[in-house]
Amino acid sequence: MIGVVPHLLERAAELHRLHSAVDRAAAGRGVTVLVTGEPGIGKTSLLQTFVAELGTRTRVLAGVCEDLLTPRALGALWDIARTRPGPLATALAARANPDLLPAAVIEELARRPAPTVLIIEDAHWADGATLDVLRHVTRRISELPAVLILTYRDAEVGVNHPMRGLLGGLAGAPRLPLSPLSADAVTELAADSTVDAEALFQLTDGNPFFVTEVLASPGVRVPPTVADAVLARVGKLSSRAQAALDYLAVAPTGFEMAVLSDLVAELTPIAEAERSGVLRMRGTIVVFRHELARRAVYESMPASVRLARHADVLQLLCRRADSDPFQVLHHAVGAWDHEAIVRYGARAAREASRVGSHRQAALCYAQVLRQKKLLPLAREASLTEAYAWSLSNSNQLHAAAHAAALAVEAWRGVRVESQLVRALVALSRQQWLTEQTSAARESAEEALVLSQVACDSPDQALATLNLGGLLVLTDREEEGLPKLSDALQLAQRSNAAEIAALCRNYQGSARLQLGRLDGVAELQASIAAARQLNNHEYVMRGYYNLVEGLWRLGRYDEASDYMHLAREYSQDRDFPVHSYMLDARRFRLMAMRGRWPEAIAGLRSLLDGQDDPGMIGRETLPMLARLLVRQGHPDATQILAAAVEHAERADVLDWLVPTGLAWIERSWLTGRPEQASRFQNLLLDRTDRPGLSLQRGELLRYLRRLGYPSRPFRGCPPAYAAGLRGDWQTAAAAWERAGNRYERALELADSGQQVPTLEALQLLLDLGAEPAAALVRRRLRALGVAKIPRRRPLGSGANPAGLTNRQVEILRLLSTGISNAEIAQRLVVSTRTVDHHVSAILQKLGVRSRREAANQLATLDATDQGRGAVSQISSTS
Repeated sequence: MIGVVPHLLERAAELHRLHSAVDRAAAGRGVTVLVTGEPGIGKTSLLQTFVAELGTRTRVLAGVCEDLLTPRALGALWDIARTRPGPLATALAARANPDLLPAAVIEELARRPAPTVLIIEDAHWADGATLDVLRHVTRRISELPAVLILTYRDAEVGVNHPMRGLLGGLAGAPRLPLSPLSADAVTELAADSTVDAEALFQLTDGNPFFVTEVLASPGVRVPPTVADAVLARVGKLSSRAQAALDYLAVAPTGFEMAVLSDLVAELTPIAEAERSGVLRMRGTIVVFRHELARRAVYESMPASVRLARHADVLQLLCRRADSDPFQVLHHAVGAWDHEAIVRYGARAAREASRVGSHRQAALCYAQVLRQKKLLPLAREASLTEAYAWSLSNSNQLHAAAHAAALAVEAWRGVRVESQLVRALVALSRQQWLTEQTSAARESAEEALVLSQVACDSPDQALATLNLGGLLVLTDREEEGLPKLSDALQLAQRSNAAEIAALCRNYQGSARLQLGRLDGVAELQASIAAARQLNNHEYVMRGYYNLVEGLWRLGRYDEASDYMHLAREYSQDRDFPVHSYMLDARRFRLMAMRGRWPEAIAGLRSLLDGQDDPGMIGRETLPMLARLLVRQGHPDATQILAAAVEHAERADVLDWLVPTGLAWIERSWLTGRPEQASRFQNLLLDRTDRPGLSLQRGELLRYLRRLGYPSRPFRGCPPAYAAGLRGDWQTAAAAWERAGNRYERALELADSGQQVPTLEALQLLLDLGAEPAAALVRRRLRALGVAKIPRRRPLGSGANPAGLTNRQVEILRLLSTGISNAEIAQRLVVSTRTVDHHVSAILQKLGVRSRREAANQLATLDATDQGRGAVSQISSTS
């Protein structure tokens, strides 16, 4: 980092923590540091000062993520490679396998003797491939003589932001949230000016950039906006300097000096703007000192001038062989140059896909496809199909299905059967993911018919695999297995190794769904083959299918082991769909073990911002609905209705069984047994098959509670069988061993005896299961119990109320009177996540308002156990 080192006020503590991190790295114990704050708060200035203080005792590698139309793939790493020869530069220049890049970065950071500081600025704009590399580095930084510093705007990293997954693994990383300057600091800065310090503080709220810009225009009244302040400073420059700024304003990435010299007649005006503090050097690149200043200048330019400047830059970049396609695309869009958009947009999309930046690839494809008039039909079809896969890989499932349908129609017009086969397979997959089950089957069957024109071809193997896999996914495993066997043979004869690996994946999944444990070995073989082929998606599919198959059989510990392996494998890569499903399983496991508030908060967070989650919603909506039903929560009706809509549309067991069980349980809890008929016969019919003994046992047990005659069947799980026989003691003991307090409570409640029924009530009150507790109270009254607990007492856990550490932390902040949004900003989480935690806190404390919850804090502090939990977060409050 090169440039004028600013005079910093009120940042001594942050600088001390950064230097302490370097000292720790010098001892071989590296660390990641997160520097956060709003635009203009001084993140870059802090790091400039820090780097200047380091001197030559430390290697500094710095890259910036920029606000281009579509972020450059690996843009920050290219910044480093441009000025630092080494393993990273070599790997990037050779366009090496993207999987090798994280190792190259690690090699850079491991170089001694001096410790290395790696700075990535504005990480909220990072592309997917860069985030993958950072995930890899953050997991290994503790073993390196290095410090990784990430700066980002916390307000921009919402619940669905790509960076959220990276931050989730950095819960223990030091965070330096930068606060605005105090009124005293602003007064000190304004001491030598004629500006009213109090008015300045009120205008800027202590934002250092805003303060600096106003003070840079002495004699000018305090402007109403920072844009006015920036433009006042710019207005003092010469006309040639202002013209040069126009070029830099259209380029968020800035320009190499060599490029800039081709745009402006001479560089003297650049030096003038640098001396005035408008521009700075970032390595060998000239950029605005602050992005807010660039935007102020850009937005002040007439549209025609913007267009002309973009066009000038575009013309120059197109002449250079080494131009970055993402930068060229940015200027092509700004210049409305449709031919350049097509040429460079497709190139940028392919590069983004190659390195795994699927969100960026989708944005690039979208720009190209807006220029349909320039595309031959075959090119349009090919690009649209690639666009569909990029959308799907970034969990934009409904948009992916729409794009896949457009690709099929385009290929029909081209009349190239082999391409149409592949497009139909892609469409079938996207239709399945968006619950268009019948349409997915039609597309799969058409693809298979067309593929048979070329016998023993990879296309025939793919189409056969796709139909076989779809049959497995739609609960027709016995039909699917012969298809998958044929597909495997076709794949082997045509040397289609990836298709063969996926065949084994579906075969293993089918066998597990049929209750056959030999499916485990088949799925393990599929994972091994996919690993050898470096097909990360197929590896994740294998892990998920192992988790799902073992879970269906009630083998939760084994499923958890594979969940752990999947998380380990995926931590360095971005798999939004698989991460969603595996996170959901983790929350479902919490629910089974009685951690309902955490499970509900987690499931809700997965559904935040998802108007229609598609097929993967089967992992979240039914379980969330059931937990809310068990709580008697007012949201239960709405969430359950949504789950029913999805289940009936998808018509697959993974939706129907959990949703139907939630519906039937609600019928029992609300005393309306007649409502159970909506799912009763359907589930009795659909669960009467191999591999669904656990689900059938649960169904029969709840139907028996509703008064329907039910008895154990051959292979019925012991806990359900005992309950169906009326052996409540054996059933309750089985559920206790399984750690399922809710089911244990329901069996104890069937004892017909006072002591077990009172124990059942206590368990239900601890869980917050008020509807079931109301039923048990009635039974206790019938048993002659006079004194019946009405409220759940403060129970067990990390403190008397059973709050988690995070919930205690939020309660502490809540007691200060700040809003949920302010708490979210303080903790670097989404506001909705805080909303869910606050809801859980109110429920655990048995109160109705934030004020009542805050009043309970004194009770928590008054006990040793509560004091222990609260003291952990005292430094953050």
